This record gives sequence, structure tokens and C-alpha cells, in this order.
Amino acid sequence: MQAEDVDTYTHGHADAVLQSHRWRTAENSAGYLLPHLRPGLDLLDVGCGPGTITVDLARRVAPGRVVGLDVSPDPLGEARAAAERAGVPVTFAVGDVYALDAGDGSFDVVHAHQVLQHLTDPVAALREMARVCRPGGLLAVRDVDYAAVTWFPADAGLDRWLDLYSRVARRNAAEPDAGRRLLSWAHAAGLREVTATTSAWCYATPAEREWWGASWAGRATASAFADQAVAYGLATPGGLEEIAAAWLRWAAADDGWLGMLHGELLIRV
Repeated sequence: MQAEDVDTYTHGHADAVLQSHRWRTAENSAGYLLPHLRPGLDLLDVGCGPGTITVDLARRVAPGRVVGLDVSPDPLGEARAAAERAGVPVTFAVGDVYALDAGDGSFDVVHAHQVLQHLTDPVAALREMARVCRPGGLLAVRDVDYAAVTWFPADAGLDRWLDLYSRVARRNAAEPDAGRRLLSWAHAAGLREVTATTSAWCYATPAEREWWGASWAGRATASAFADQAVAYGLATPGGLEEIAAAWLRWAAADDGWLGMLHGELLIRV
């Protein structure tokens, strides 16, 4: 069974979502992994999206083989264009994290950023990613913990956003507070040689607030998340407009600040 038949991606691939994904780089999203990379390693990036992290990782392991997989074909054209601009060879393809099209021990590094939080069975996904990782290789995963997201100034509209996001994700049988659960999922998958760390994203400059606030204002009204919230009877279009307005208020606040805590694991296979 394909992953898209059993899992529902809460965010979808609307431009407001990809706007956020395009900001991601190896430096701001995979810093915990970078010291362990070297030229010549073969790397698999699961959930590559538009490929910005994948391309950065490919630069660091060249001439190693790099493959980027996503459950949807929608962002892969953009990913291929990014690799071509960077001049690094990367193969991008649609793939199923529960049934990877690779033999046992095919890669030195398997990486997944913001993937496990969206899955109905993250433990099975970890087992499958470990299967295609070579003995002595590294499996690297990083996920946000939405319950640990915090902001200033206080806004009831953003409180409603966080509550709604969590309810939509859980209606999809996903886990929005994945960051704190990564270690337990790894242990359940039989993976015990694990280093757990945390890192955070912080948005506080006017440019960062404008970008992040506009991204979430767009997602609140025109994305898979918005469609699901209405379809599940958890929100109305009017309520989503109010949430979008709250994001724009936050973006316009001179002292606006937002922090997002992430859990990270480096797993030696």
C-alpha cells in the first residue's frame, strides 16, 4: 500500500506551504547532522519537498549518490530545478517511506526532516529507513513539537490556531508534538544507539515576521490544512479568516517573536 493511501499530509503543497519549505537549508534545519557528513557518502533524503535541504546536503557529500523522495510529485519539479542550478547531481522521485525502493544497506545516511510528525506509523517508518541504511551508517530525523511553540505578543487568534492545528493533525492520526516523542519511537523501532538533541527556529526580525506570518495567514485560508479543518467540522471559513488576521497582527508587531522547539535524533544503525 502506498503511503498516500494511509496518511494524510496536514499541510499539503500549496504555495504558502512551499514558501516555508523553500526557506529551509541544511544550516538552519539539519545542523546536528552536518559534522557527520563527508565527501563520498551516499545519502537518502525522505520527504524532500522542494529540495532545498537535499541540495545543501548533496553539496557536502559530493561525489556521493543522493536521492530525494517525496510522497507527492508536486514539489519535485522545483527540487530538480534547484539541483540543476546548484550543479549537483540528485535523483528526485516519488516514494513510500513504509516501502522504500532500495535494497538493504543502500545508503550511508538516511535523513528525514519534519516527516515523522505526519505519519500514522512513525515507528514502522523508522524501521524501514534503518533497513536501507548501511551498518554503521546514520539515520537522522528532526521534528517540531507544536505544544512547545510559543510567541509574543499574546493573541487569542494564535491560541485558536495552535489548538486547531493540533486537532486537525490528530484527526489525520498524525502527532503534532512529535519532537518529544522521537526517542520513544526510535526505541520502539529497536534502535538503541541514539543521540537526542534539540534546536529551535526563531522568527523575530521584521523580515522574518513578515515572511512567516504571511505564510501561515495563507495556509489558514488556502491550503490542505484549511480544507481539512472545514471538512472535519473543526473550523468555519470565517474562523479561519480570523486566524489569518491574527498571524498578520503578529507579523506587524514591532516586538513580535516566535520560537519553535525541535527534537532531533542521530541514530547509529
